[in-house]
Amino acid sequence: MNEAPTVTGMVLSAMPVGDYDKRLIILTKERGRISAFAKGAKKPNSPLLAASEPFSFGTFTLYEGRSSITVASAEITNYFQELRGSLENIYYGLYFCEFADYFARENEDGTQVLKLLYQSLRALSKPAIGRRLVRCIYELRLFALEGLMPQVFFCVKCGKKEALARFSPEEGGMLCPECQRGKSGIPVSSSALYTLQVILSEPIESLYRFTVTKEVLSELTRITAQYRAVHVDKRMNSEEMLKLIDM
Repeated sequence: MNEAPTVTGMVLSAMPVGDYDKRLIILTKERGRISAFAKGAKKPNSPLLAASEPFSFGTFTLYEGRSSITVASAEITNYFQELRGSLENIYYGLYFCEFADYFARENEDGTQVLKLLYQSLRALSKPAIGRRLVRCIYELRLFALEGLMPQVFFCVKCGKKEALARFSPEEGGMLCPECQRGKSGIPVSSSALYTLQVILSEPIESLYRFTVTKEVLSELTRITAQYRAVHVDKRMNSEEMLKLIDM
């Protein structure tokens, strides 16, 4: 008999199926995004009750049938309890999971995306950083991991590194004065440009170790929002709640 495969991952979403079961979307290191059923997970005495909630991170032992995957057991090492203590953080966390789900693919290495999601959820519980900054960092770095990295180190049109002062979501990055003529773009201060460069170059483990001024955060938020509008063709269901939180 073949040994049941075990994967390391995080539950992105959980949907009720019938009276007692759930259908889980799990982002895993080994297989990327997988869909799996948690049989009996809605029962109060189920060993999968807590393991079948969003943000649950750990190892999942799977049973692979002909047409579906079932979670046979799970060993959760982090439930992100500190995140669950704040309704605002929960909504942000659900948005992060939904954004990861949008990009994740089956049968792909999900190590880096999973690491980014894990570190970003941890950062939400740190008041000094701020949720809006965490969101900007998370989205920009996820774009980079998925091959959509905005070019912020030189002009995306001609390659010049000097006098970069405008960001074009449509062109995919910064523009020099010559290349921005006749084109719209977002003004970018030198401080905001440096922050963008840090976000897109630092190791994931070091991303959430700084804060920015209100002015820089406003620039980052605008850049990220417009870049997302150009390169993401889906409206995230959880995004509406974030609008209410950030009003």
